[in-house]
Amino acid sequence: MPLTTTIKMLNAARRNGYAVAAFNCENMEMIQAIIAAAGEMDAPLILQTTPSTIRYASVEIFAATVAAAAKKAAVPVALHLDHGDSHQLVKDALAAGYSSIMIDGSHFPLEENIAFTKKAVDLCSEAGIPVEGELGRVGGKEDDTVSAGTGYTDPDEAVRFAAETGVSSLAVGVGTAHGIYVTKPVLNPELISVLKNTLTIPLVLHGASGLEDAVVQDCIARGICKVNIATDLRIAYTRTVREFLEKDTNCIDPKKFGAAGREAVKKLAMERIAVCGCRGRAGEG
Repeated sequence: MPLTTTIKMLNAARRNGYAVAAFNCENMEMIQAIIAAAGEMDAPLILQTTPSTIRYASVEIFAATVAAAAKKAAVPVALHLDHGDSHQLVKDALAAGYSSIMIDGSHFPLEENIAFTKKAVDLCSEAGIPVEGELGRVGGKEDDTVSAGTGYTDPDEAVRFAAETGVSSLAVGVGTAHGIYVTKPVLNPELISVLKNTLTIPLVLHGASGLEDAVVQDCIARGICKVNIATDLRIAYTRTVREFLEKDTNCIDPKKFGAAGREAVKKLAMERIAVCGCRGRAGEG
């Protein structure tokens, strides 16, 4: 089926108390693996690319690859720009066929974040493409996105941000961080409950890789509707390829170790879909 937006799938998740798993993909094998996992689990799916991943290939290559794979999928697939860092990148992603956009102005003061995000919403509105914003800082490092410390989302600021920007969903700062956790994160799950009751748009959890399943599920029960997964997938793919090549030092066929990495990513994606509670939800919305 053709690429879909994230509007219906995230609103259905909000209504029915689960989250849609959103997976960052780096290459063709990861795209194939994640779509296959969602198909077997009958789950709605969001595939994502970050600015550095796009610079490695291009928005055109990723959009074409995802669109080709999604045509054969029996579940809805959205292609989402993760942590968009410029309005030009938003324009490029829209032109290439991305069906969902995130613009990240969380490093700006509130007024600048609102203006920066509102411009992205205006760019996407004519095409009917939803925009995810971010308020409060998700710490750590994801590709070129680096944030020192963690800033919790202020509920009053969130109400103003949502109203003045017109975003369709909001990534919130509740104590998670991108990348690999060196120390145990200090989460504020009660804040998710407050934000859920304060806002009318779906909430997004970044930095879910490395969190215990029960922690993720508690966040979902409190109101998280989209869970981003990136680092865990990279680890699974890279570790499996490394182990394959260590065992077969004579292998020179990228298809062989690529297939091994693809299978590892598929297995992990199925596990994450189950944790998010979106198995069997592909037809909702």
